[in-house]
Amino acid sequence: MPDSRPQPSPPPGRPSEPALLLCGARLTDGRTVDVRLGGGRIEAVGTAGSLAGTTAAGTAVGGGARVDLSGYLLLPAPAEAHTHADTALSADADGPVSYAPEDVQLRATEAALLQLGHGATALRAHVRVGDVQGLGALAAVLEARRSLRGLAEVTTVAVPRVLTGVAGADGLAVLRDAVKMGACVVGGCPDVDPDPAGYVEAVLEVASEQGCPVDLHTDADDPARLARLAAMAGGLRPGVTLGPCGGLARLPVDMASRTADQLAAAGVTVVCLPQGGCGGAEGRDTAPVGLLRAAGVRVAAGSGALRDVSNPVGRGDPLEAAYLLASRHGLRPEEAYDAVSASARAALGLPEVRVEAGFPAELLAVRGDRLAGALSLAYSRIVVHQGRVVARTSAVREYCDSATATELGLPRQGRGKPS
Repeated sequence: MPDSRPQPSPPPGRPSEPALLLCGARLTDGRTVDVRLGGGRIEAVGTAGSLAGTTAAGTAVGGGARVDLSGYLLLPAPAEAHTHADTALSADADGPVSYAPEDVQLRATEAALLQLGHGATALRAHVRVGDVQGLGALAAVLEARRSLRGLAEVTTVAVPRVLTGVAGADGLAVLRDAVKMGACVVGGCPDVDPDPAGYVEAVLEVASEQGCPVDLHTDADDPARLARLAAMAGGLRPGVTLGPCGGLARLPVDMASRTADQLAAAGVTVVCLPQGGCGGAEGRDTAPVGLLRAAGVRVAAGSGALRDVSNPVGRGDPLEAAYLLASRHGLRPEEAYDAVSASARAALGLPEVRVEAGFPAELLAVRGDRLAGALSLAYSRIVVHQGRVVARTSAVREYCDSATATELGLPRQGRGKPS
């Protein structure tokens, strides 16, 4: 079984980590390189063996500061663009989902570590506010975020239920309090409000007041509503994200194309959820990613539900999302991986990552030598956040007993092959 062991974060006041040397990694362009990390960034990239033994200051790299990546493909780390931290890992619970703060904090922490083990060093977590849970679930997720500092970067989206009518006044007050408490993004689901346009107006107003990004959840297949939402959101800075937009897949192609053009003109990012979404069974369509990309819309991909009532078998694995985009939606492996890495980071407002000097040291090493193979079968992974190895997953495949293996011409048991 894969064994993922995130390392503990450094205690407060600890001196900066020494330089770390990643040796013999393969890049997607076919080169085999050494990569030196320091100060949370990539200091240098050179041909294999050229950086061995020294840091940027010319001093020797001490023991324990090397990681052998022979046989691994080195990539920019993925980011998780859409997850639900307050309900994650609740599918097996008896009865309704518990929003008790201690339960939410435990589940949110465990879910983030699971996703970190898959490679996601940054996550955007949607959290319901108001109604029965008030601000308790948000407080719990923010506490989980603090406990994960140094391992993964977690941002939170405050998701109120109703923002219009008589009940809307309470929802608006709670949304503003959520931002004051520490929610980084304002969002929600206009589809469940009696006045979807009014809901969006309220969210955009709060976002404008607070200088926050917006992340709205919609699966509507009403092109007029999506067009109006795009027009309302257009020009808002620091930007608007919509997801999962599965309703676009149910529209005629010409109608969906016009809507995609309107989304592109508004500068809206779409986060699709190819692993099954986070709504009811009727909302499991994946947005038409090829059509959106052709229109110029930035398309990122997220995991959505992680083993909750919406998807009790959700894995929270960005590489699975990329695999599905390539295998079911026609994207090239490079385009599919971009959706869970570069485009996902851009949707979260994070700086770009490349395996080049000067870029943030947010990296994922997967066993294999080509991206297509990594997306189809990548169990062994090494995750780097802020220049430190924070998680390792190691898998070994073993075959049958010695006699049968000999008969079949297979390696004997105990001589497993890493995957």
